[in-house]
Amino acid sequence: MNQKPAFLNRSWAEWISSLPVFLLLLLTLVIGTGEMIHGQLLRMGERMFGDQESGIQYFMLRADPAAPSCNPNATAEAAAPASSAAMDDIDALFADEPVDMDAMHQSIEKANELCREKIGMYKKINDHLTTEVKTFRKIETTFFGIFRFGTENRSLLLLLMVAIAAVTTTLGLHHIALRPPKTRTDFRVYSVAMVLANSILVFSNLYYILQVQNKSGVEIDRPYISWIWVVLFSALALVSVRSFFSPPKDAPEGGSFGKALLSIPLFAFMGISAGLSFMGDEHYAGLAIYLGQMMELSGVFLNLALYIWAGMLLKQTRVVDLFLDIIRPWKLSPEMLTWVILFVAAFPTAYTGASGIFVIAAGAVIYREVKLAGARRQYALAATAMSGSLGVVLAPCLLIVVIAALNKQVTTQVLYGWGIWVFLLTSTLFFIVSQMMRKQKIQIESASVALPASARALGPVSPYIVLTLVVVYFYKFVLDTKLDEFTAPMILPVILLAIVIFDKLRRHEPRMPELPHETKHSERRIGLEEAIRSATTDTIGHIGALILLMALSVAVGGTIERSGIMEMVPHSFGNIWLALTLLMFLLVFVGMIMDPFGAVILVTATVAPVAYNNGIHPVHFWMIVLTAFELGYLSPPVALNQLLTRQVVGEKEMEDADEEVRHESFYYRYERWILPLIVMIPALILVVYGGAFVAWDYKGTGFFDWLPHFRLP
Repeated sequence: MNQKPAFLNRSWAEWISSLPVFLLLLLTLVIGTGEMIHGQLLRMGERMFGDQESGIQYFMLRADPAAPSCNPNATAEAAAPASSAAMDDIDALFADEPVDMDAMHQSIEKANELCREKIGMYKKINDHLTTEVKTFRKIETTFFGIFRFGTENRSLLLLLMVAIAAVTTTLGLHHIALRPPKTRTDFRVYSVAMVLANSILVFSNLYYILQVQNKSGVEIDRPYISWIWVVLFSALALVSVRSFFSPPKDAPEGGSFGKALLSIPLFAFMGISAGLSFMGDEHYAGLAIYLGQMMELSGVFLNLALYIWAGMLLKQTRVVDLFLDIIRPWKLSPEMLTWVILFVAAFPTAYTGASGIFVIAAGAVIYREVKLAGARRQYALAATAMSGSLGVVLAPCLLIVVIAALNKQVTTQVLYGWGIWVFLLTSTLFFIVSQMMRKQKIQIESASVALPASARALGPVSPYIVLTLVVVYFYKFVLDTKLDEFTAPMILPVILLAIVIFDKLRRHEPRMPELPHETKHSERRIGLEEAIRSATTDTIGHIGALILLMALSVAVGGTIERSGIMEMVPHSFGNIWLALTLLMFLLVFVGMIMDPFGAVILVTATVAPVAYNNGIHPVHFWMIVLTAFELGYLSPPVALNQLLTRQVVGEKEMEDADEEVRHESFYYRYERWILPLIVMIPALILVVYGGAFVAWDYKGTGFFDWLPHFRLP
């Protein structure tokens, strides 16, 4: 939305949208880092005040001890009269044996010994409660109290962030759809679908509050969250009503109703389909319940928001361009260059948490670079869509963390270790297929010319590498926290913020030509404050579009589970090859219509037990799942990575790409769709059937366990 400045040279949208989300993201980052600092304080307390000889540990000193009330000198003779007095006449009638004084003596002595131990420990703790301990304890507990609120209210932080982002995205008509709305008919159909979807969501949440709590008497945990959902979806419905009557002024009249249906946001499609399905089953609170599941996974979605922010911050830097400077002197052919880029891009893809986020962050740069190397636009679009696909099986991808959390049969270490082999497979297949379809001869600059130029390009990029290492080692040595799949969501945004600050203070101008839809105010030309604000604004759009889409994807998974379709899958096929074949097709279908996070929840509950029951190794199964999901991300009817590619390159570039190949053969006209499929389909087949041989049970020990040297350390 282009709005005139309203206050202090900033639009009202920036004050009520960008600034609050920035503060929420920063607060999430501070809370996560605060937990790391608190953990380090606890470790420091243990090192400084713990006493192994006396058995005193710091956690015993975090509060003043209560003095024991027991008597260490009690005697059986004193206890016996009391015991007798406590026995009334009726008890005496049923007492068949006299009191065993020896047994009482032993019992009393044990109690006295325990009492003396308690008193001794009480004295030891008091002796260790020095002024230094109390001062440090005050600092540590105060610090814990500050961050405790944020830790216990992650769901509220997520909901506030999603609410602001959803309203902003709806106002800007930026929800993800199969095609962007262009005509007035498109916008009206778009708005009607959004009104219907949000109305269903309002009804479901109201029913959940009024019927489940008020009628059944079941107490709802944090009912204010459900009311916030009601307010949010009501606001989104009202915004969509306004959009229906006030479509963009530059939108042309007319338009096809059939094409307009393709402009309906995926969020609306999922909300309407899942909502009507639940209503048909008289499960009116279904959508509200699955939104509640999203709140239960608030930590995962907050991490995803931080990953998106890190990706958008990366977009504001010169880092990708500078790393490409190392490759440019070799003057590689488009296909060779693309393979190198995809191979290298897999690793930051893993660190951005999901394939789509990397496409958003670096897709425009990759597309521009491949096209400037002489590639066809359709080929460059295919490369851009796949740039975020190959690295989802590598550490520290968030999706694998979720899989390991939900499935105790596998660990992140083993999945990451075997993910390397899947990555090598897919990248090799891409190289082979791209070389088979190339129109230009393979070319490469001589090493005598290219190597010195590449070496010189290492100079400008080295400060960014040093800066990254400084942040990583700060967390490692100061906070005793290493960069891994669990800490990456917190550490990466800090790295990117440091890089943005460093990059913008240097005030370098871009050297590469920009895409047609990029303006003079694009990310590489703006200053520090505007860069962070622009990154946050981009983050808002993607949070509003992606996270709600993921939440409703979980609801769609719920409708599939309730429909009984999964129950139709036999628990035992009697043949592992038949099981692998049918499950492969099922997983691709799930990946085509659901986001991976929602799909993982569904598959864990329904498909995974069937796979294990049919003798499929858990590691093998989840490698199949990850590969199938990435194929789904690139396959119609949704093909989310293709839709995100459309967003980053712009509609004008998409139209030019179609025009460029209008008179070419079928393959080249639809290369951006076909190339990813003819890479990922053989990859999936090899993972499914080749993996079955690898996972073959070797003398009662799974092959995955028998070859530990295949794993990552």
